[in-house]
Amino acid sequence: MADFASLNEKHDLRWGFNNIRIKEGDEWKTAFRTAYGIYEYLVMPFGLKNAPAVLQRMMNDIFRHLLGVTVVVYMDDILIFSEKEEEHAEHVKEVLKILRENNLYAKLSKCEFFVKKVIFLGLVITPEGISMEEEKIKALMEWGAPRKIQEVQAFLGFVNFYRRFIAKFSKIARPLHDLTKKDTKFEWTQECQQAFEEIKKRVSQDPVLIHPNPDKPFILETDASGIAIGAILSQRGEDGYLHPVAYLSKSYNDAQRNYDTANKELLAIVESLKHWRIYLEGTILPVTVFTDHRNLERWKNAETSNRRHARWHMELASFNFEIHYRPGKMSNKPDALSRRHDHEDIPNPQQIMINAERFKGFKANIEIDIISMIRESLSDDESLTTLIESTKKKEDLPPSIRKQYDKYEWKEDLLWYEGQIVIPENKEIRLAILEMHHDNPIAGHQGQARTLEFISRRYYWPAMKQQVNRFVETCEICQRSKGHKRYAPQKPLPIPQKPWEDIAYDFIVKLPESQGMDSILVVIDRFSRQAHFIPCLESTNAEGVADLFIKEIWKLHGLPKTTVSDRGPTFNSQFLKALYAKLGINPKFSTAFHPETDGITERTNQWLEGFLRSFCNYRQDNWVRWLPIAEFCHNNQVNSATGKTAFETIYGLHPRWDLVDLEVNAGQGRKAGRYPIAMDDRSPLGTGPGGT
Repeated sequence: MADFASLNEKHDLRWGFNNIRIKEGDEWKTAFRTAYGIYEYLVMPFGLKNAPAVLQRMMNDIFRHLLGVTVVVYMDDILIFSEKEEEHAEHVKEVLKILRENNLYAKLSKCEFFVKKVIFLGLVITPEGISMEEEKIKALMEWGAPRKIQEVQAFLGFVNFYRRFIAKFSKIARPLHDLTKKDTKFEWTQECQQAFEEIKKRVSQDPVLIHPNPDKPFILETDASGIAIGAILSQRGEDGYLHPVAYLSKSYNDAQRNYDTANKELLAIVESLKHWRIYLEGTILPVTVFTDHRNLERWKNAETSNRRHARWHMELASFNFEIHYRPGKMSNKPDALSRRHDHEDIPNPQQIMINAERFKGFKANIEIDIISMIRESLSDDESLTTLIESTKKKEDLPPSIRKQYDKYEWKEDLLWYEGQIVIPENKEIRLAILEMHHDNPIAGHQGQARTLEFISRRYYWPAMKQQVNRFVETCEICQRSKGHKRYAPQKPLPIPQKPWEDIAYDFIVKLPESQGMDSILVVIDRFSRQAHFIPCLESTNAEGVADLFIKEIWKLHGLPKTTVSDRGPTFNSQFLKALYAKLGINPKFSTAFHPETDGITERTNQWLEGFLRSFCNYRQDNWVRWLPIAEFCHNNQVNSATGKTAFETIYGLHPRWDLVDLEVNAGQGRKAGRYPIAMDDRSPLGTGPGGT
């Protein structure tokens, strides 16, 4: 934001909330009664519940390309910052131009122009750093001792805004916090007076947090105690000393309290990097992390099958950092933050276990656990003992016997059969493999043959086909979401000669609105069966279809020779016919009231609708987010006609499919609780409509 800016400028909008009109027809909702009659607001007044959010959304929208670049906006307050003085005038002109285009006016008396020091949202911003506002400090120094609980709460509420500047704030303010506890009698003791005076003293020292500079290396000092983690983010100044950028002190949740010392120290590093992600992610210069746990120096490059560590490795993959050991006696600053006694009574950050019937998370390291389980279970399967021993020593066996084991191989402490891992007789392992290759969104609740092919790419066990068929037949989601298969033989259209020279397309319409869309344009290559699912509006006309085709299909595959579609007015319009004639495309239309003519598209539509029913939330308004996964899943499944996946046909290989943390709305699905997710309110799964 305004980091090390040499010039700043502040503007305050005139009339604030009144710049937004009430939606036509909703004015009656703002009615109020006076002595002279009932009146209704025509513009948004101050005090409506949603007014702040609406105003902030409007300001973010009109300044969207400047936010975080040259502008910071909070409600009707605008801060313009520039690193170079010669650029500042242009930045100001651009902001004023946007205000004028949107009929917004700044209040001159509250504006400050071309200044190095500016007060913004109660903070003093200068090129040197951020400090507290002098008037606020003066008001605090003149604050009299509280005489009742409400006055204590008011004081704590005021100083809490500035706690980022006060080291050990919670420890100092503990006696005052104790006064506000339920059923506590108000008694202003000497201890309370000392805490009150100490806070005022710390504030009067006017501490400064420096602006983070991305061109300089960051220093991160972390520590963990039995009840909390602490960290300090610093950078070295021109004077050669370290200066604080920010402080972090955070208590554990119930699960984290049970971690051993090594995991708590590692958690401090993980949480600190994630907390300051905006500064530390993707830095060119490595972040130097100091810890007092020597074993963590090797953690970044260590191989591990621990699920928690594997997850942390993936979460920190985008950070450039180095872990260095420093004895605890040299880490007194983060120690103080992690050992604040007040953490013991601070409520844990709210965590909830998402209803397993609505969500499932798929982790890339699940397969790592399965491999570990296979290794451990091989010795328990007596039917494999002789086979394993003979495979290990097959070079010493007579040729006549060795031939029986040619297809088997022992490597990586696993038994392989023709490139597939042999699974021992273990119900838990086999069930986990079935769930991962059928229930997961990337697998897409495929049918029996496709699920079997999917598993066979990696694993093998006797009677696998029968177990897969039984598993798929009893899948409740498949039974609820998919239609029955047709029994009458179909007469196919002519077979294309190459990819994307003969395509079919159709609309799926009247879907619940999702991200402003209510329909899907399905486009399929009849040669490879590769498909693209494009969100759109039901009102899309022929010109809109042509535009979607250029943006989503033509840029990837070029022009087709033939198209197949139904006789809908959009596809059968004069515009598209003229366009096809000019481009040399031969359009073909299915028989009226006989969708089986274009069976490929109709079957794909059925599959896509079944996929979305299986995974969308209960309001079915997040289907747009699932389309990329549905498209990947469709193109990664073996087609019964070609015997290959679309990826194989087009690219000649199978893609990787081990994604991370996929959210699933699986309804009442079987085994829905296999992958529960613990989330807090910052989780990425908590964004979007309907908890999506």
